[in-house]
Parts: sequence; C-alpha cells; structure tokens
Amino acid sequence: MAVHPNSEDHRILRKLMPLATFPSAAFKELCTNITVEQVQDAPIFRRGDKNTDLVYLLEGSVTLQAEGLVVEVITSESESAKFALAHQIPRKIDAVANGVARIVRLDAEAVNNPPPAVYQEDQSYTITEESDEASDDWMTILLRLPLFQALPPSSLQKILMTLKTAHFEKGDVILDSGRAVNYFYAITKGQCLLSRPSLAEAGKIRLGAGESFGEEYLITDYPAQETITAFSDVSLIQLEKKQFLTLIKEPLLKFVEHKDMLDALSKGALLLDVRLKHEYESRHLDDSFNIPLLMLRMRIEECPKEKQIIVVCANGKASEAGAFLLVKDGFNASVLKGGMGVEEADLVEEITHHADDAQAIALASQYEDDSAISVFGFEAQIEALKAENERLTDCYCELEIKAEKLQAEKEQAENQCQVLTQQLERLKEILNRLTKRQ
Repeated sequence: MAVHPNSEDHRILRKLMPLATFPSAAFKELCTNITVEQVQDAPIFRRGDKNTDLVYLLEGSVTLQAEGLVVEVITSESESAKFALAHQIPRKIDAVANGVARIVRLDAEAVNNPPPAVYQEDQSYTITEESDEASDDWMTILLRLPLFQALPPSSLQKILMTLKTAHFEKGDVILDSGRAVNYFYAITKGQCLLSRPSLAEAGKIRLGAGESFGEEYLITDYPAQETITAFSDVSLIQLEKKQFLTLIKEPLLKFVEHKDMLDALSKGALLLDVRLKHEYESRHLDDSFNIPLLMLRMRIEECPKEKQIIVVCANGKASEAGAFLLVKDGFNASVLKGGMGVEEADLVEEITHHADDAQAIALASQYEDDSAISVFGFEAQIEALKAENERLTDCYCELEIKAEKLQAEKEQAENQCQVLTQQLERLKEILNRLTKRQ
C-alpha cells in the first residue's frame, strides 16, 4: 500500500537518511511502492540474516541485541531512527520489536543510489529545488544540500547530534572581517551578502539556501577576510570547528601523492595553484593555472567540472581549503599532498587581497591600479591590534578601579588603626590608675 503524501508516515519518511536527499518527484515515486509493516514483540531480523533490505523504524521502539545482551534500544523519536537499523550484511545482531513497532523495508540499491538533485542557478548562489512541502524543518532542508549528500551516513549521524541553529534579522553582521572564525555555517533559509571592503561592488556576492561559508578559514586558521551580513531574515546551521574538520573535511577530501600526479595529468587532470599571483609567477608547476584561494569563490566558474582538478599550494594547507570549496560545489577535486614543498608565505601576506588578485575578478579592468596593494594587506593585523588595544584598555580601567578601591580600603584601615591606637592608650591609662589604687 502506498504512503499518502499528506500522511504522518510521509512526513516521517521524508526525514530519513538518505530519503531526505531525494528530489521531490523521486521521493513521491518511492512512496508509491512502500508498505508499512506492524511487528509486535517479535524479531524484525535475526543475526546472520543476509537480506539486503534496509529497515527503518517509523513508530515504537526496537531492541538491538547480541546473544541475549542488549546493545541499544532505539525509539522512533531518537536521532538514530533516521538511519537504517543495523544495516551491515549479514546482520551482526538481532532486532526485536518492543511491543508494537511500525517499520518499512526498502530496497538498498534504490535507497543508496538516488537520482541526482536538480539545482537552479543564480549568478552568485545555488539553491536546491523547491519542495512541494511547506516545511520549516531545518534538518530536512539540510540533508538535501549537496555538501551533506556526499557525506557517509556515519558522519551525518554525528553531525546532526552536534549542530546548532541560528537566526539573524536583515542587516545583522554574522561574520566580521578580521575576526577569528570558530564555526562552519550553512544557510537553510534566506540570503546573506558576502562583501570584501577593498574590492567595492565587485567584491560582493549573494549566498542563498544551500551555500555555506567559513570553511576556508577553519581549514587554514586564517582570520575572516570578508564580512557576511544577513541580506534578508536568514536561518543558519552552525557546526563547531573540531566537528567540521573531523566529520566533514576529512571524509570529503582526497589526496594525490607526488608520484601519482604525472599519471593523473596524463589522463587529463588539471593543476590549480591557489597561491597569490606574484608567488605563482615566481615559481609554479608546469601546466598549472592560478586562482588565489581568496578569489576562488568568485572565480569558481573558471574551473571545468568535467576534469579532475588537483589543487596545489606551498605546503598543502591552502590547497585543502581550495579543494574543499570545489568539492562542495560538485567538482572532482583533490589535494596535492604536502604541496610544492616550498616555504609558506608570511601569514599576513598569504591572507591579503593584493591588487593583482583583484584584477582576476570578472570586472578586472576596474582594478589595474597597483596602488591598492598595501592598505588591505594589513587590515587583519590592524583589526587584531585594535582588539588587543581594547582588551588592554579594559584591563587598565579595571586595574585603576581596583587600585582606587584598595587605596580607599587602605585609608579606612589606617583610620581604624589610629582609632584603635587611641583607644588602647586610654585603656592603658585606666589600667594604670586602677593598679595604683590597689
């Protein structure tokens, strides 16, 4: 029996992984062939079972056990229920319904090979197809994003348990230039404006639902070099740096050894050098092309999607960030492990937008004047020094207040000491008179 589009089962199924990533049409078709089963106090499958169907829990609870020992109890309200029950084949454990449990069995081949999502392109951002469901469920929206579709289920499960949601009103600053970046951000609703002060209008792009930001700075440890502002009321998910690096970056990035690079190039791969232009012109690998890391988001259309792209930099750090930006946008990108093996450029210089880099934007002719090189080059340093100066000023003010308080306490203590001394002298006089009378 098919699952009705307006039913509660349909809503639950839409949140399961990887069904949440299916385009609407494909999900509807899948639902026409789903049969919901009801199992009561009985095994759903046994250890050693070789049936490849994926089993999902819709309602109730299930005990996973091995040789009579309980491994886990999964309820339909838990995050674990969004994933197939003990999907290893042959089954490693038993799954037994606790009371009445409602389940579905889905063909693993159909579930693990969903049809590709359809995307609508706008000049500066990508959005997934609009769902026919009027849902504000950020988790469902998130799981449909291309970046998360490429992750293994084990990583997704851990990510969903550590994500935070955030909401900003139009005009709010989400990420400020020159500041340290501590989160990976993905937009689930609304739009953000990315702007770089040194590049005027050419340095502004809009980011919409399905886009993310902050990742290059989490990977390189550089401070932000742009300001992200809410272009409309916007909803985001945030993932802390440690979780981003281990659960998203590491599973997605692929590396190419130096010894394998020539073979890949002979098969049509391209080399993308993400160092600054003057570094590239000074020394680079043969047949490579150059897009500086901080320009890559704006010039990503220059990279061919039909080719494998090997990203290279001085020592591998910037190229990891560059490859990640490409991979999350659907490119076949990998990192030249260890980079070129040359000394990394000075940190301030590496994160700076030089005028030469600005020339590479689509409106390059506006930035031929090399006089723009130095000002933005030290913006991060200036911001850091301002922040440090503010911190030291606050500390100085606090110390002054404490000093004044201590001085007042000292004067009060001295006055009390003087009064006590006078009282002691009087007591001595009284004691002396009493002694004489005796």
